[in-house]
Amino acid sequence: MKRAIFAGGCFWCTEAVFKRLKGVESIKSGYTGGFIKNPAYREVCQGRTGHTEGIRLDYDETLISYVELLEVFFATHDPTTLNRQANDVGTQYRSVIFYKNEEQKKAAEIIIAELNKEVFNNKIVTTLEPFKAFYKAKDYHQNYYANNKEQPYCQMVIQPKLEKFEKVFKDRLKKK
Repeated sequence: MKRAIFAGGCFWCTEAVFKRLKGVESIKSGYTGGFIKNPAYREVCQGRTGHTEGIRLDYDETLISYVELLEVFFATHDPTTLNRQANDVGTQYRSVIFYKNEEQKKAAEIIIAELNKEVFNNKIVTTLEPFKAFYKAKDYHQNYYANNKEQPYCQMVIQPKLEKFEKVFKDRLKKK
């Protein structure tokens, strides 16, 4: 198993997307990139810890590559908007790839350069940061979409994102 750590807005959204990918074996929502140990959700939401909401996923590289994970990451959030995804605003929603080694960093740099040249009209603001620590969020944040589909946020924000994602990446989805 290999591991990747991404932050692309609300972790509920990011988790729901990556959970559907063939080759992703486990996924956790949590906090990373900050300056205190074991931050609480309320502290992170107030933007006082430097953390971002993110996901940590373990994947089988014989089924999905790190580059394919990066493609999904960039296609399922707006990497050109600083500290904002839809109505979620603040540094805790910034776009970050937390790389575990130079190979991951280089892959991300290549994808960002290609996307800046060929896809996006605005410059990508996603940062690349060395991975330091990941703090798992409380259990009620894990698998949030699957457990709360009737919640307004899930219906208005996550569901439309999943519908677009499933159309574009239908060949990479887990079988239901």
